Amino acid sequence: MFRHPRLRILVALALTTLTVVGATACTAVDAQQGPATRTGPVQRGGELRVGVLGDLSPSKFLQIGTGGPNGDVLANVFDTLVTYPTDSSTPQPSLATSWTLAPDGRSLTLNLREGVHFHDGKPFTSRDVQSSIGAYLGGPWTPQFKRTAAGITGFDVHDPHRVVLTFAHPMSNIFDLLDSAPILDGDTLDELKAGKTFNGTGPFRFSSWTPNSAIELVRNDDYWDGAPPLKTVTFVEANDPKSLYTRLRTGQLDVAEQLTTQDQELATKRYGFTDIEQTGAEAQIYVGVNVENPALADPRVRKAIAYAVDRDRIIDDVYRGSGYPVNVPWPKTSPAYDEAANTTYRRDVAKARDLLRGVGPIPPIRLDYTSTGTTYRIIAEIVQSNLRDIGITVNLQPNEETVQAKKLIGAQFPGLWILQHAFAQYTPSTLAVTAYPFNAAKNSSNYSSPEYTAASEAAWATADPSSPEALAAYRRLDKVWLNDLFLIEIGVVLARLTAAPNVRDIAWDHRQQLHFARTSLTDPDRKA
Repeated sequence: MFRHPRLRILVALALTTLTVVGATACTAVDAQQGPATRTGPVQRGGELRVGVLGDLSPSKFLQIGTGGPNGDVLANVFDTLVTYPTDSSTPQPSLATSWTLAPDGRSLTLNLREGVHFHDGKPFTSRDVQSSIGAYLGGPWTPQFKRTAAGITGFDVHDPHRVVLTFAHPMSNIFDLLDSAPILDGDTLDELKAGKTFNGTGPFRFSSWTPNSAIELVRNDDYWDGAPPLKTVTFVEANDPKSLYTRLRTGQLDVAEQLTTQDQELATKRYGFTDIEQTGAEAQIYVGVNVENPALADPRVRKAIAYAVDRDRIIDDVYRGSGYPVNVPWPKTSPAYDEAANTTYRRDVAKARDLLRGVGPIPPIRLDYTSTGTTYRIIAEIVQSNLRDIGITVNLQPNEETVQAKKLIGAQFPGLWILQHAFAQYTPSTLAVTAYPFNAAKNSSNYSSPEYTAASEAAWATADPSSPEALAAYRRLDKVWLNDLFLIEIGVVLARLTAAPNVRDIAWDHRQQLHFARTSLTDPDRKA
C-alpha cells in the first residue's frame, strides 16, 4: 500500500535528493552513510524501532488522516488497488495491474493481480474489492472518503480477477479513493473492527499489539512484491514528543515521527540524525470556525480574524520556516494553486478593527486545540494574542486527540479550533467532498451554501481535474473560502521525520503514512 513515493532528505545544511528502485519506487537514502554503504547490497534482517505518538485505534481505522499508528499499520499490513507517487496523483499499479475508464467517466474496469494471498492464505479476489469499499459505508468507521465510496453504485465481480465499478456520475477523484482505501479481508471485517485481526496482503504481517506500549509487525516472506529486507518493525508508542526525542537520542529508537521542530533541529544539526522532509505529504494548519456561534455568524468578524492572524510568525517561529503561509488550502504542487488568492489576507490589525466597528460587542470565544505535545498550544496562544489585539477575548480549551477528533467529525466545536487538515495534495475536488472541515454536504463548521455545493459538485463531476472547466470550479471554491471564511488557513506545513544514520530507504505517501517494504538497516545484527 502506497509503497513507492519520492523522498527528500536534509542532513545538516546539505540537501540531497535520490530516486531509487524502479519506476514507482522512490525513496530517501541517508546522506550521512558512506558511498559504499549507500551503493552496496541491501542488508537483510533486523528490527526497525519507530517512535509514534498515540495508540492504535481500530474504531478509527479508516478515518485516514495524517500518519500515526493507524496509518502506519494500514500502510504496511495492507495494500491498495493503486498507489500514487508523492510528486503527483498519477496512479501506479498495485493490487490492480491495469484499468480502463469508460469514455463517459461512469465506469472503471480494473484488472486485478493474480496469485496474491491474504496473510492467512486466503486468495485475493474481486469480492474483496467490493467488501473493502463497502466497509466505507457500513460502519463503525466514518472515513473521509465515504462520499466518494457512496458514488459507486455497482460492482461486477463475476470474474475473480477483474472488477467493474459503475458510478452515479463521473468522479474526478476516483483514483484518490483507490489509492487510499486498504483492501480488507471481507471474511474478517468484524474481527478488524474489534481490533482482534488485521489480515491484509501487505509486506508485513500484524504480530502483536500491547495497548499504549507497542505494535509489532513481522516480515511477510510470501509478499507478492518480494519479501521486505527488515525482519520486524516495532512501533513504540508515546504520548509526548519529548519522550520520543529522548528515546531517539539514547538509541532506543531508529526513527521518530512528530518531534517538535526544536527537538528535530537539535537531533539533526547537533547530534547527526537524518532530517527527512516528507515531500508530497504536506498538511495545512488552520483555524476552524463554527459559523452557528452567534459571535462568529457575521462574516465581518471572520474576516477580521483572518486579518488578525499572524501567519508569518506561526510558520517562521513555530515551524522554523518549514512551510509557507496561505489563504486558501492548496499547496504549491496542486493544479488548483493560485498565488494571487494567497495575498488576500495578511496581518493588518487596523483593517481588522475597522471591520469590527459596526459589529457591536463580541463575547468571549472558546478556542479548542490538541493537548498532545506543545505545537498546537503555542499556535493557540499566538492566535489568542492576535485576537486580543483587535479586541476579541479568546479562552483556550485543550483536548486529548480523541476528543478533538470526535468534535471535528461531529461538528461539535463551540467556537474556534486549531488543527491540521490534509487532502489538498490530492485531486483538488477531493477536498470539498471528502475532508471533514471542507465537505460541502456536511462539515465541521456547520457551514452550507448553494454556491459552495454547486462549485464542489462541478469540480467533482469534471472528468479531467486539470481541464479549464475544473480550474474554473476551483476558482469558485477559492471565492467561497475567501469570502465566507468558515475556516481560516494559516499555512502549508512540510512534514518531517528524524532517523538514525543506519536507516536506509524510508518511503511514505500523501497521508504521511510510512512504508517500510524497501527499508533496511546497515547493521541488522546489532545488539539491542
